[in-house]
Amino acid sequence: MSNRRRFVRTLASAAAGTLFVPRGAARLIADDKARPSTSHGAMVGDVAGDRAIVWSRTDRPARMVVEWSTRASFTDARRLVGPAALPETGFTARVDLSGLPADQTIAYRVLFQDLADLKTWSLPAEGRFRSAPGRHDVEAFPATGVVYPRPAASRDVRLAWSADTVGQGWGIDSARGGLRTYETMRRLEPDLFVHCGDTIYADGPLAAEVPLDDGSTWRNLVTPAKAKVAETLEEFRGNYLYNLLDENVRRFNAEVAQVILWDDHEVLNNWYPTELLDDPRYAEKSVALLAARAKRAFLEHNPIRYRGDDPERVYRRIPCGPLLDVFAIDMRSYRAPNSPNTQAAAGPETALLGRAQLDWLMESLALSRAAWKVVASDMPLGLVVGDGPAHFEAVANGEGGPPLGRELEIAELLRFLRAQHVRNVVWITGDVHYAAAHHYHPERARFRDFDPFWEFVAGPLHAGTFGPTPLDPSFGPAVRFLGIPEGMKPNRPPSEGLQFFGTLDIDHRSRALTARLHDVAGRVLYSVDLPPEPSLSGRARRS
Repeated sequence: MSNRRRFVRTLASAAAGTLFVPRGAARLIADDKARPSTSHGAMVGDVAGDRAIVWSRTDRPARMVVEWSTRASFTDARRLVGPAALPETGFTARVDLSGLPADQTIAYRVLFQDLADLKTWSLPAEGRFRSAPGRHDVEAFPATGVVYPRPAASRDVRLAWSADTVGQGWGIDSARGGLRTYETMRRLEPDLFVHCGDTIYADGPLAAEVPLDDGSTWRNLVTPAKAKVAETLEEFRGNYLYNLLDENVRRFNAEVAQVILWDDHEVLNNWYPTELLDDPRYAEKSVALLAARAKRAFLEHNPIRYRGDDPERVYRRIPCGPLLDVFAIDMRSYRAPNSPNTQAAAGPETALLGRAQLDWLMESLALSRAAWKVVASDMPLGLVVGDGPAHFEAVANGEGGPPLGRELEIAELLRFLRAQHVRNVVWITGDVHYAAAHHYHPERARFRDFDPFWEFVAGPLHAGTFGPTPLDPSFGPAVRFLGIPEGMKPNRPPSEGLQFFGTLDIDHRSRALTARLHDVAGRVLYSVDLPPEPSLSGRARRS
């Protein structure tokens, strides 16, 4: 049994054998309905340096309190009183833990104190996570401006990733095990999980029953928020709460730290900020207004650290010790309208990352001293993702020639990384609803001013399976693995087993990275070992 599983069993045994009574409680509550609820569980995200975000939700105005310990028994617990969960935040709240010891399993429990009756407390929502190996850099500690040295790696690191949850009409069918991929990933005990977007399908209502090709019926749990497209803030919130009804998701959230991106279905399919809808399902036609409500719900319901300079910023770097930096990017918030994507010169109409984010990404990658730099993207680089008959949704335009349109941003980034000798950059993504491994090389490309790199695609977590999608040869990609059968009928249900996730394992001795693609049962479908290359990145780092 692993140390982590032993810790979890100890934590569960302690919880089962002890009735937790919060400090200041004057009485025990027999009826759980009289307490603030913690039925949606808790989750942890953006674990960096000595910090971590702990998130939870209740059902009434209540004060969030978090206790944490390095012992499953909580004998040395520290307590942090957090903010009030109010209707204005959908009764969600978060606490930014600090002062965590490096590289420890941290047990935590979340409680809510009823603000209308201060003697009434919720039952605890409990979980655990692994703290980061050590302090890192100014990105994690912007107030200090101090660059911390990275210690030598003392253990291996495992990252898991995927995308696409409750899409194309496939919701929670409890008789079929619910959202099973989450449980499979939990059992592999990753140090962190990156959700590459489409965390909900706000534009995907659910029907109570869906007939399957084998003559059986898929039976969805349906809530009011999932009965129509989301337009109001409450409807967007309800989409997140729907996913938390699944026990696999709640168990996973309690035990795996997360880095969460967003993509299009958090708002609606293929959206861009200046779009006006011509869709009879929507009474609200302004996508800018829908996106504002959607982003508020996204930030409320995920453990993302708010930034003082831009509390709505989604792109960020998560330093994970000497072996790994994760760069979570945002290809949605700053994009220009979808177009034929063939502009010859860069400008406002070719924006995808946008100037500020692109500059941040280049500088951050160049300054990184991690052995591996993983760019987590909500959309793939070389796959041709269309938006209607003539426009394009992602980077590639299908022309196959020199970079045009949105490809110009990626060309600038790749050229910069080569010029700055930034090595060991790997891309992970989802979006296209199948698993694949792509190797990019200048010898196959029309644009050749870059170093070879890998892009790994995984998903869906629990949604319809599609594909494959054509590759654009501009950056020289080659398919090394395709996880679906040729000629597959589109929108395969989760019951057919074509649900995918990936893992990256970094060996702390050799610093080699092993990328694997898995199916819903956890079987390894593809694996490749990547030795680290000598890197000169970080030489211009501030000290």
